[in-house]
Amino acid sequence: MNKENRLKELTPMQYQVTQEKGTEPPFQNEFDQHFEEGLYVDIVSGEPLFSSKDKYNSGCGWPAFTKPVEGAGITEHFDTSFGMRRTEVRSKDADSHLGHVFPDGPRETGGLRYCINSASLRFIPKDRLEQEGYADYLKLFES
Repeated sequence: MNKENRLKELTPMQYQVTQEKGTEPPFQNEFDQHFEEGLYVDIVSGEPLFSSKDKYNSGCGWPAFTKPVEGAGITEHFDTSFGMRRTEVRSKDADSHLGHVFPDGPRETGGLRYCINSASLRFIPKDRLEQEGYADYLKLFES
């Protein structure tokens, strides 16, 4: 399915966030308090982005991750919107707005906090990774 068809399937919030650099309400989104094992992918392209292994409760109201999965297609852009100086995070293939990365994450894991909109993500549970074509990511969950 091409990007145009996938965009037509997005909810209004998913479209606003990924295509118009929107932000969903804090504490009122699907993945803020979601801690099941699995992989988070771009809602538009399916690009692997983050593992539940790197997710933590930052208290910011949005899903927070310490780092993207290895080889994730993530690009960073300087963002001065709303009078702030931030680093925007976008997916490489679909160019979806995901959120921002901040230098206030846990020091023991590198000090970064990827603050990501749930509306930009689709979650694939660990037990569905193979069926959905993400078998290579099962290694993330091995002991």
